[in-house]
Amino acid sequence: MNEHLDSLTPAIVWRHFRTLCNTPRPSGHEAELRALIERWAEARGLTHERDAAGNLLVRKPATPGCEQASGIVLQGHLDMVAQANADHPHDFTTDPIETYIADGWLYATNTTLGADNGMGVAAALAVLEDNSLCHGPLEALFTIEEETSMGGALGLAENWLKGDILLNLDSEDRGQVYIGCAGGADVLVTANLPTSALRDDERPWRLSLTGLVGGHSGIDIHKGRGNANRLLVRVLRALEPHGARLIDYHGGTLRNALPREAFATLALVDDEGEAAQARLSELQAELVAELAGVDDGLVLALEEVESTPDEALTTTASHMLVAALHVAPYGVERMSVEVPGVVETSNNLGVVTLVGGRFELCALVRSLRDSATRDIADRFRALFALIGAETRVENAYPGWTPDPESPLLARFRQLHQRRLGSDPEVKVIHAGLECGILGGKYPELAMISFGPQIRGAHSPNERVEIDSVDECWQLLRALIEELAEGQAA
Repeated sequence: MNEHLDSLTPAIVWRHFRTLCNTPRPSGHEAELRALIERWAEARGLTHERDAAGNLLVRKPATPGCEQASGIVLQGHLDMVAQANADHPHDFTTDPIETYIADGWLYATNTTLGADNGMGVAAALAVLEDNSLCHGPLEALFTIEEETSMGGALGLAENWLKGDILLNLDSEDRGQVYIGCAGGADVLVTANLPTSALRDDERPWRLSLTGLVGGHSGIDIHKGRGNANRLLVRVLRALEPHGARLIDYHGGTLRNALPREAFATLALVDDEGEAAQARLSELQAELVAELAGVDDGLVLALEEVESTPDEALTTTASHMLVAALHVAPYGVERMSVEVPGVVETSNNLGVVTLVGGRFELCALVRSLRDSATRDIADRFRALFALIGAETRVENAYPGWTPDPESPLLARFRQLHQRRLGSDPEVKVIHAGLECGILGGKYPELAMISFGPQIRGAHSPNERVEIDSVDECWQLLRALIEELAEGQAA
C-alpha cells in the first residue's frame, strides 16, 4: 500500500515513511514497528538495544576519520495519534494508513496521517541508512507512548545515551527551530454519581455535537477552535429548563487532541421534546456565529431513541455535574511574558465519559511553569470535590528551559542562513516535546528541535508539506556533516 510515496523526493526518507504508514502504531502498540526496525538494523550491521521501558536505541559508528567528532542522538517517537472521522471505520491496531497527495501536501484518508512523528522517525532511519553521509558517532533513539503519557521518555534508562548533542525531529514548522517547550500533567477526575429510574413520562433522547476541526491540544489551543466537550456542556446547561437529566455522555477520545465530537443521552419529559429541539436550533445558530471563520462545520442534533435505559442521573446530580463541567478550567490560562506570543499555561478538557453513573474526566494541563500546572490541577480538585469526585494527577513531565546562547543553536542558524537565505525563527512551543524529560535525565546534552511543515496534527486533517520534507532532510544532513567536521562547540 501507499506505493505513490516511492516517487517522492527524497526517496530515502519517503521509503521509510511508507513503511511507517503500512505498519499500525498507535500509542501502546509500537511493538510490531519496533521489531521491524530491529530486523532492519541487524540486516545493516547496526547494533540496537531496548531499555526496560521499551524504548529502542540504534547505534552507527562514526565515518572513518570522524571518530572524535561530537556524538549525535537523533530522537523521535514511534507512536502516532489515532483519530478517525466518525463515519470512517478504521482499526488503528491492524489497518494501515491510506495516504493521498493534494496540492503539494500528503494527507491520510479520513484518519490521522502519523507525520507526527513518523517524518522524524523516517528521517532518523534515513540518516542511519545513508552511507554517503560523513558523520560522527550516531545514535537513533525511538521512544514509545509519547502521545498518551510520555511513558517512554519518562522511563528512559539513565547512563544509556553516549552522545553530546540531541536533535529532536518532532517539530512541525518549516523555517523554525525550537529551543524550549511546555511541561504538563494529566488531571484525572472520577466519581460515582447517584441515579434514579426513568419516570413513566420521561423518554430518552440522543444529543450530538459533531463537525469540529479539532487539532493539537497544545499548538492549536490558542486558535479559538471549538472544543466539543466545552460546547456540548453549554448546550446541556441550556436544556436544563426543559427537565433534561443525563443518562450517559461520551466526548473526545484523547487528552491531547481538541475534541471534535461529543454525544449525550438525555431523559426529557414527553411534552418537552419539541421545545428542546427548538432551543437547540437557536443554540446551533449562536455557536455557528461564534465560531465563524475558525470552526465552520459545527452540527447539533437531538433525536428520540427507541431503547429505554433503566436509569439517569438524579436531577440534582445531573445539574451539579453539568455545572461543574461548565466552569471547569479550559483553554488558554495565560500568555507568556518572557516569550511573547507563546501560550504559557493552558488546559484541554480532552475526554469526558458518563456510563451508569460513573463519571470520568481526563484533562491535559500544559505550562512553561510547573507551579501553574500544579495550580490548575488543584483547581480541578477543589471544584470537583463539591460533587464528591476524586482528582489525581498522573504522567507529570517537566518543560524544556530555553538556552538562546546555545552554540548548537548558533551553528544551526548559520547553516539555515547559508542554505536557505533566511534566519530561522527561534521558538518555544506550547507542547510537550520529549526534550524536557530527556534533558532532565541527561543535563549535559545540547538540544534543538526542527522538522518539516505539518498541519492539523492529532486530527484527520493532518498533513505534511512534501517540499518541506526535502528541505528538512537537506538541513539535517548538512548539520550532521558540519558537526562531524568539528565546527560546532
